Amino acid sequence: MPINQPSNQIKLTNVSIVRLKKGGKRFEIACYKNKVHEWRNGVETDLDEVMQINNVFFNVSKGQVANSDDLKKAFGKTEVNEIVKEILKKGELQVGEKERAHELENLWKEIANMVAEKCEDPSTSRPYPVGIIEKAMHEAGFSVKTGKSAKSQVLDCVKILQEKSTLPIRRSKMRVRVTMPAKDGKRLKEKVIEGAEKVEDEDWGGQDEWEVIMLIDPGQFKVIGELLQNEVKGKGRLETLEQRVVAEP
Repeated sequence: MPINQPSNQIKLTNVSIVRLKKGGKRFEIACYKNKVHEWRNGVETDLDEVMQINNVFFNVSKGQVANSDDLKKAFGKTEVNEIVKEILKKGELQVGEKERAHELENLWKEIANMVAEKCEDPSTSRPYPVGIIEKAMHEAGFSVKTGKSAKSQVLDCVKILQEKSTLPIRRSKMRVRVTMPAKDGKRLKEKVIEGAEKVEDEDWGGQDEWEVIMLIDPGQFKVIGELLQNEVKGKGRLETLEQRVVAEP
Protein backbone atom coordinates (compact mmCIF):
# COMPACT_ATOMS: atom_id res chain seq x y z
CA MET A 1 0.00 0.00 0.00
CA PRO A 2 1.54 3.34 -1.08
CA ILE A 3 2.32 5.87 1.64
CA ASN A 4 1.34 9.48 0.93
CA GLN A 5 2.76 12.73 2.13
CA PRO A 6 -0.24 15.12 2.14
CA SER A 7 1.78 18.29 1.44
CA ASN A 8 2.58 17.30 -2.12
CA GLN A 9 0.97 13.87 -2.55
CA ILE A 10 4.25 12.15 -3.38
CA LYS A 11 3.61 8.42 -3.41
CA LEU A 12 6.16 6.38 -1.54
CA THR A 13 6.47 2.88 -2.93
CA ASN A 14 8.91 0.11 -2.05
CA VAL A 15 9.36 1.90 1.27
CA SER A 16 11.21 0.91 4.43
CA ILE A 17 10.69 2.90 7.60
CA VAL A 18 13.38 3.37 10.25
CA ARG A 19 12.07 4.45 13.64
CA LEU A 20 13.88 5.94 16.64
CA LYS A 21 12.39 6.95 19.99
CA LYS A 22 14.18 9.92 21.52
CA GLY A 23 13.25 12.72 23.90
CA GLY A 24 9.90 11.08 24.58
CA LYS A 25 8.88 11.20 20.92
CA ARG A 26 8.97 8.80 17.99
CA PHE A 27 10.82 9.88 14.85
CA GLU A 28 10.67 8.11 11.48
CA ILE A 29 12.40 8.34 8.12
CA ALA A 30 11.32 6.84 4.77
CA CYS A 31 14.03 4.81 3.02
CA TYR A 32 14.34 2.55 0.00
CA LYS A 33 14.26 -1.17 0.75
CA ASN A 34 17.65 -2.86 1.14
CA LYS A 35 19.43 0.51 1.22
CA VAL A 36 19.32 0.71 5.03
CA HIS A 37 21.39 -2.48 5.34
CA GLU A 38 23.78 -1.24 2.66
CA TRP A 39 24.22 2.05 4.55
CA ARG A 40 24.87 0.27 7.84
CA ASN A 41 27.38 -2.05 6.17
CA GLY A 42 29.21 0.84 4.53
CA VAL A 43 28.30 -0.29 1.01
CA GLU A 44 26.15 2.79 0.35
CA THR A 45 27.34 6.24 1.45
CA ASP A 46 25.05 8.54 -0.54
CA LEU A 47 22.04 9.59 1.57
CA ASP A 48 20.09 10.47 -1.57
CA GLU A 49 20.27 6.80 -2.57
CA VAL A 50 18.96 5.72 0.83
CA MET A 51 16.22 8.28 1.50
CA GLN A 52 12.90 8.44 -0.31
CA ILE A 53 12.25 11.87 1.17
CA ASN A 54 15.00 13.79 2.92
CA ASN A 55 12.89 14.69 5.94
CA VAL A 56 12.18 13.51 9.48
CA PHE A 57 8.63 12.51 10.40
CA PHE A 58 6.64 11.71 13.51
CA ASN A 59 4.61 9.36 11.33
CA VAL A 60 5.61 8.62 7.74
CA SER A 61 2.35 6.93 6.77
CA LYS A 62 0.33 9.98 7.86
CA GLY A 63 2.84 12.48 6.50
CA GLN A 64 3.36 14.11 9.92
CA VAL A 65 6.67 15.99 9.63
CA ALA A 66 8.71 16.79 12.75
CA ASN A 67 9.37 20.53 13.04
CA SER A 68 12.65 22.23 13.90
CA ASP A 69 11.69 22.81 17.55
CA ASP A 70 10.95 19.11 18.07
CA LEU A 71 14.21 18.10 16.40
CA LYS A 72 16.21 20.60 18.44
CA LYS A 73 14.65 19.43 21.69
CA ALA A 74 15.23 15.73 21.01
CA PHE A 75 18.53 15.74 19.09
CA GLY A 76 20.10 19.04 20.15
CA LYS A 77 20.36 20.11 16.51
CA THR A 78 18.18 20.83 13.47
CA GLU A 79 20.41 19.71 10.57
CA VAL A 80 18.20 17.12 8.89
CA ASN A 81 21.04 15.14 7.29
CA GLU A 82 22.84 14.74 10.62
CA ILE A 83 19.63 13.66 12.36
CA VAL A 84 18.83 11.24 9.52
CA LYS A 85 22.28 9.66 9.93
CA GLU A 86 21.66 9.16 13.65
CA ILE A 87 18.27 7.57 12.99
CA LEU A 88 19.80 5.32 10.32
CA LYS A 89 22.53 4.25 12.73
CA LYS A 90 20.50 3.75 15.91
CA GLY A 91 16.91 3.31 14.73
CA GLU A 92 14.85 0.15 14.36
CA LEU A 93 14.06 -0.95 10.82
CA GLN A 94 10.35 -1.68 10.53
CA VAL A 95 9.82 -4.90 8.61
CA GLY A 96 6.60 -6.30 7.15
CA GLU A 97 5.26 -9.78 7.94
CA LYS A 98 6.48 -11.38 4.69
CA GLU A 99 9.89 -9.73 4.93
CA ARG A 100 10.27 -10.78 8.56
CA ALA A 101 9.37 -14.37 7.70
CA HIS A 102 11.86 -14.34 4.83
CA GLU A 103 14.58 -12.89 7.07
CA LEU A 104 13.91 -15.52 9.75
CA GLU A 105 14.07 -18.31 7.18
CA ASN A 106 17.39 -17.07 5.79
CA LEU A 107 18.86 -16.68 9.29
CA TRP A 108 17.66 -20.16 10.23
CA LYS A 109 19.35 -21.74 7.21
CA GLU A 110 22.54 -19.74 7.74
CA ILE A 111 22.75 -20.86 11.38
CA ALA A 112 22.06 -24.49 10.43
CA ASN A 113 24.84 -24.40 7.82
CA MET A 114 27.30 -22.89 10.31
CA VAL A 115 26.45 -25.51 12.94
CA ALA A 116 26.95 -28.25 10.34
CA GLU A 117 30.35 -26.75 9.47
CA LYS A 118 31.53 -26.52 13.08
CA CYS A 119 30.09 -29.69 14.63
CA GLU A 120 30.15 -33.46 14.28
CA ASP A 121 28.76 -36.80 15.42
CA PRO A 122 30.79 -37.71 18.56
CA SER A 123 30.73 -41.43 17.71
CA THR A 124 32.17 -41.06 14.20
CA SER A 125 33.82 -37.60 14.23
CA ARG A 126 32.01 -36.99 10.95
CA PRO A 127 29.83 -33.97 10.10
CA TYR A 128 26.05 -34.15 9.96
CA PRO A 129 24.09 -33.12 6.83
CA VAL A 130 22.42 -29.72 7.19
CA GLY A 131 18.97 -31.34 6.97
CA ILE A 132 19.63 -33.39 10.12
CA ILE A 133 20.85 -30.27 11.95
CA GLU A 134 17.66 -28.40 10.97
CA LYS A 135 15.49 -31.30 12.17
CA ALA A 136 17.30 -31.25 15.54
CA MET A 137 16.87 -27.46 15.75
CA HIS A 138 13.11 -27.91 15.35
CA GLU A 139 13.09 -30.71 17.91
CA ALA A 140 15.00 -28.58 20.44
CA GLY A 141 12.70 -25.59 19.91
CA PHE A 142 15.51 -23.30 18.80
CA SER A 143 14.34 -19.73 18.06
CA VAL A 144 16.16 -17.38 15.72
CA LYS A 145 16.77 -13.82 16.95
CA THR A 146 16.39 -11.32 14.12
CA GLY A 147 18.41 -8.62 15.84
CA LYS A 148 21.55 -10.76 15.99
CA SER A 149 23.82 -12.14 13.27
CA ALA A 150 23.82 -15.83 12.42
CA LYS A 151 27.44 -16.16 13.57
CA SER A 152 26.62 -14.82 17.04
CA GLN A 153 23.81 -17.38 17.46
CA VAL A 154 25.71 -20.53 16.46
CA LEU A 155 27.14 -21.39 19.89
CA ASP A 156 23.74 -20.83 21.54
CA CYS A 157 22.21 -23.14 18.97
CA VAL A 158 24.81 -25.86 19.63
CA LYS A 159 24.20 -25.59 23.37
CA ILE A 160 20.44 -25.93 22.93
CA LEU A 161 20.88 -28.92 20.62
CA GLN A 162 23.09 -30.61 23.22
CA GLU A 163 20.59 -29.94 26.00
CA LYS A 164 17.20 -30.40 24.33
CA SER A 165 17.55 -32.52 21.19
CA THR A 166 18.16 -36.26 20.87
CA LEU A 167 20.95 -35.66 18.37
CA PRO A 168 24.43 -36.47 19.76
CA ILE A 169 26.55 -33.48 18.74
CA ARG A 170 29.80 -31.79 19.67
CA ARG A 171 32.04 -29.09 18.22
CA SER A 172 34.70 -30.40 15.83
CA LYS A 173 38.33 -30.38 16.90
CA MET A 174 40.91 -27.85 15.64
CA ARG A 175 44.52 -28.62 14.72
CA VAL A 176 46.89 -25.96 16.10
CA ARG A 177 50.61 -25.33 16.42
CA VAL A 178 52.11 -23.73 19.52
CA THR A 179 55.71 -22.48 19.51
CA MET A 180 57.79 -20.71 22.15
CA PRO A 181 61.37 -20.54 23.44
CA ALA A 182 62.52 -23.90 24.81
CA LYS A 183 63.03 -22.54 28.33
CA ASP A 184 59.38 -21.40 28.41
CA GLY A 185 58.29 -24.69 26.86
CA LYS A 186 59.83 -26.66 29.71
CA ARG A 187 58.04 -24.41 32.17
CA LEU A 188 54.63 -24.31 30.48
CA LYS A 189 54.36 -27.61 28.58
CA GLU A 190 51.94 -29.27 30.98
CA LYS A 191 49.63 -26.25 31.03
CA VAL A 192 49.65 -26.01 27.23
CA ILE A 193 48.84 -29.64 26.52
CA GLU A 194 46.46 -30.33 29.42
CA GLY A 195 43.46 -29.22 27.34
CA ALA A 196 44.52 -31.08 24.20
CA GLU A 197 42.45 -33.90 22.75
CA LYS A 198 45.61 -35.36 21.20
CA VAL A 199 49.26 -34.30 20.91
CA GLU A 200 50.28 -35.19 17.34
CA ASP A 201 53.87 -33.96 17.21
CA GLU A 202 56.45 -32.34 19.47
CA ASP A 203 59.84 -30.87 18.62
CA TRP A 204 62.40 -29.16 20.84
CA GLY A 205 64.26 -27.64 17.87
CA GLY A 206 67.79 -28.17 19.05
CA GLN A 207 66.87 -26.93 22.53
CA ASP A 208 66.24 -23.39 21.23
CA GLU A 209 62.52 -23.64 20.54
CA TRP A 210 59.66 -25.87 21.58
CA GLU A 211 56.93 -26.67 19.08
CA VAL A 212 53.85 -28.81 19.59
CA ILE A 213 51.05 -29.70 17.16
CA MET A 214 47.82 -30.90 18.75
CA LEU A 215 44.08 -31.31 18.38
CA ILE A 216 42.00 -29.16 20.68
CA ASP A 217 38.40 -28.30 21.35
CA PRO A 218 37.72 -24.81 19.89
CA GLY A 219 36.97 -23.55 23.39
CA GLN A 220 40.62 -24.18 24.34
CA PHE A 221 41.95 -21.82 21.66
CA LYS A 222 41.24 -18.73 23.76
CA VAL A 223 42.60 -20.42 26.91
CA ILE A 224 45.94 -21.22 25.23
CA GLY A 225 46.10 -17.78 23.63
CA GLU A 226 45.66 -16.07 27.01
CA LEU A 227 48.27 -18.36 28.57
CA LEU A 228 50.84 -17.34 25.94
CA GLN A 229 49.95 -13.68 26.30
CA ASN A 230 50.33 -13.75 30.07
CA GLU A 231 53.31 -16.07 30.42
CA VAL A 232 55.48 -15.69 27.30
CA LYS A 233 55.11 -11.94 26.69
CA GLY A 234 54.95 -11.97 22.89
CA LYS A 235 57.57 -14.68 22.35
CA GLY A 236 55.07 -17.48 21.79
CA ARG A 237 52.83 -18.19 18.79
CA LEU A 238 49.50 -19.96 18.43
CA GLU A 239 48.57 -20.87 14.86
CA THR A 240 45.49 -22.57 13.42
CA LEU A 241 46.57 -25.30 11.01
CA GLU A 242 43.11 -26.68 10.40
CA GLN A 243 39.89 -25.05 11.54
CA ARG A 244 38.03 -28.32 11.48
CA VAL A 245 39.58 -31.77 11.65
CA VAL A 246 37.37 -34.41 10.05
CA ALA A 247 37.95 -38.12 10.66
CA GLU A 248 38.89 -40.22 7.66
CA PRO A 249 35.96 -42.32 6.35
